[in-house]
Amino acid sequence: MRVSIITGGGSGIGAAVARRLAGPDQGLMLHGQGAEASGLARLNSVAEECRSMGAKVAVSTGDLAVAGAGASLVAAARAAFGPIDSIVHAAGFADRRDFASLPRAALERAFAVMAAAFHEIAAAALADLARSAQGRVVAVSSFGPHRFVPGATYPGSAAAKAALEVLVKSLAIELAASGATSNAVMPGYTRKDPGLFGALDTATWERVAKANPMQRLAVPDEVAGVVAFLLSREAGHITGATLPVDGGLTLM
Repeated sequence: MRVSIITGGGSGIGAAVARRLAGPDQGLMLHGQGAEASGLARLNSVAEECRSMGAKVAVSTGDLAVAGAGASLVAAARAAFGPIDSIVHAAGFADRRDFASLPRAALERAFAVMAAAFHEIAAAALADLARSAQGRVVAVSSFGPHRFVPGATYPGSAAAKAALEVLVKSLAIELAASGATSNAVMPGYTRKDPGLFGALDTATWERVAKANPMQRLAVPDEVAGVVAFLLSREAGHITGATLPVDGGLTLM
């Protein structure tokens, strides 16, 4: 059985990755914050979809900003299925507050969820990944660290994603001799699940879609397809990379 941990597994890109990976001989540990009943319901719904495709699925909830939550998640996945083969860290959020109005607590939370939790999860699973016949780590970053325009700098979440990308590269070097890989994907503006528009309202989503060179938003499954490739045997010689999946947004 191939064992994967997917954070942010209840919606969006994380859920799309779970559906991509679901199948016989797959053990999936899906994590979501689960702070609200609706979020827990979405996480359980994704889990049921994956089970219907033949995967063995466990779910875990909790705040990844809390120290120790990442290590506990790895321990739970290992107890449910055995040694960890792959990690997909899709947990994250966009914080639109500008530089002056961003409080320290919000900056610290962004780093805790997007960077520190990734470090804790990967560190706890490091020995498993190195021993795996196909150890793979993929982090979901963002265009934020690579594109800065007035009114959309996202200083909190973009800085955290930049730190995430550095951790991905550091991990790639540490794992390289074992044959395991560590990479990131860099989505542009990506369509949310129905009813979940995140940091932007509907009118703004429509405006940014038209501003993209491809004149549309990505859909989560397009990003998940790239993640699935990076998790595959065919991507065995790609490591330390951050792959744009942004429709050309960061070319502008």
